[in-house]
Amino acid sequence: MTDLSSAFSKAIKLLIDLEPALVEIVQLSLSVSLSAVLLASLIGMPLGAVLGLFRFPGRGVVVSILNALMGLPPVVAGLFIYLLLSRAGPLGEYGLLFTPAAMVIAQTLLVLPIVAALTRQTVVDLNDEYAEQLHSLRVGPFAMIATLLWEGRYSLLTAVLAGFGRAIAEVGAVIIVGGNINHVTRVMTTTIALETSKGDLDLALGLGMVLLLIVFTINGVALGAQHLARRGQA
Repeated sequence: MTDLSSAFSKAIKLLIDLEPALVEIVQLSLSVSLSAVLLASLIGMPLGAVLGLFRFPGRGVVVSILNALMGLPPVVAGLFIYLLLSRAGPLGEYGLLFTPAAMVIAQTLLVLPIVAALTRQTVVDLNDEYAEQLHSLRVGPFAMIATLLWEGRYSLLTAVLAGFGRAIAEVGAVIIVGGNINHVTRVMTTTIALETSKGDLDLALGLGMVLLLIVFTINGVALGAQHLARRGQA
């Protein structure tokens, strides 16, 4: 019990002192996850909007695959990206394996289905409400997508935050493609796993507190976005 109390005290001191090693790891984690969420949003929102608005052959299959990929195991995503980026893989010549870029790609693969699927559902709901008005104004397809995405911005923010929550807390994929290299690809989740296995709880607890704070903040912002969405619909 005394050792645990001591570890908590040291972890809090690391946070108060802004220990450089801890700050470096947190900064890399945020950089990787935010980059992945940005890429996933730039691809996933237009994709979700197209799937929500238009009918075309194979659409049902694409939607089914997208929904299935929302539950994609992170280690499977990591293995897939590893095979792509390894020296024998099609993208091996670019030397991306065991770099932050590889981690961004892996997290993008995990976040993209979430953003796209939730965007599709949001656009479907809004289209049911605004379809007649938009058609009467003879709004073109691209303008219609932009309009519906704007109208659903608070719901879409919730989708983005859900994707960020999955990315920032992920460990399986990033440790496969990143390698958990100190000062290069070591992020919060992989450091917590490593330090805990070594029995060094100070840094692990400090990073755990930061991770919990980030998760609680995400949930708070998501609840606020949902409240704003309901007010906008009232």
